[in-house]
Amino acid sequence: MLSEVSKQSTQTIVSNDSNAMNMNTWVIPDIHGYANTLETLLKQIQPSKKDHIIFLGDYIDRGPHSKGVLDMVMDMEKDGYKMTALRGNHESYFAEAYYHAFELGGGLFKKKNLKQKAWFEHGGKETLKSFGVKDLKKVPEHYIKWIEGTGLYYQNDDYLIVHAGMNFTLDNPYEDEHAMLWVKDFEVDSSKIGGRKVIHGHTPVSHEFILETIEREEFDFIDLDNGVYMEGRNGFGNLMAFNLETKQLVVQPSDF
Repeated sequence: MLSEVSKQSTQTIVSNDSNAMNMNTWVIPDIHGYANTLETLLKQIQPSKKDHIIFLGDYIDRGPHSKGVLDMVMDMEKDGYKMTALRGNHESYFAEAYYHAFELGGGLFKKKNLKQKAWFEHGGKETLKSFGVKDLKKVPEHYIKWIEGTGLYYQNDDYLIVHAGMNFTLDNPYEDEHAMLWVKDFEVDSSKIGGRKVIHGHTPVSHEFILETIEREEFDFIDLDNGVYMEGRNGFGNLMAFNLETKQLVVQPSDF
């Protein structure tokens, strides 16, 4: 069966017989500008180029090194690592604010960029600072183009993997792309997604709850977001990597 990504990105063929190929599939949730934490996590899991890495989006905002995270992920892609990069709502904010800045133009009576204001309220200031610029229009365009090339979801025979979740109130939840980036509360109807379990990020939950969703079969979802930026809060503040084949959860405490 062909694994699928959303229509915004290139389709990828993934073998269902991963163990026979000695391949691991790793899912990594919201990174939020914690480049050092991501680097340390990757050293822990040591992915080979046979492995498949699925990023759940929200590479940017809140943490200090958003550009560094994007560079790391983009470089891995260029180096030939097998990767599926999904988009998060923070990347959507970033791209919308970027293009709106050009629409507004310049001059003495330039209007305020309200999209940038909304983005800044969700950690965008830290992202812009990581690029070393004050003007959003000075961010190199290839970063925005890369974001536009990311997908909204990925699925194989067993899992549907998405940044935030799905709108299961619709007959066809694949039609609601906004929900894939933004939804918080949803009840899975696996009959609408081919009997698959949902893996997502976006909503921070405790380490204990993540383990519960992995270990207990009655859960029809796994939320991997542990709020890497929530240092000092008990049970939070880690970046995770989840192995689809072995069900191993690797935990890396945040270190920027």
